[in-house]
Amino acid sequence: QVQLVESGGGSVQAGGSLRLSCVASVSLINFNTMGWYRQSPGKARELVALTTSGGRTNYADSVQVRFTVSRDDAKKTVYLQMNSLRPEDTAVYYCNAYRVPQGYWGQGTQVTVSS
Repeated sequence: QVQLVESGGGSVQAGGSLRLSCVASVSLINFNTMGWYRQSPGKARELVALTTSGGRTNYADSVQVRFTVSRDDAKKTVYLQMNSLRPEDTAVYYCNAYRVPQGYWGQGTQVTVSS
């Protein structure tokens, strides 16, 4: 089984930064697409950012420019650098390894941004 473990969450004031990490139990060469999602209480889980082994990235409009996703296949790790954080970014952030039908998910890491 594939396991993903997120870390790096915490509490920060608006305007601050955090870097999230997602460490996989298997080589990332098994997954072309890795992604970050987030979910706030009472809201549906939403896509934050995607990265592919070919270097392509996609971002939600709400995090464009402020967030940067990257991957280090040698370390089996995907990162999400989060800058200029806003209270609206408060959520549990989940790492995803894309695989039909539902892929693999980590347990999430809490990010709380205070105003």
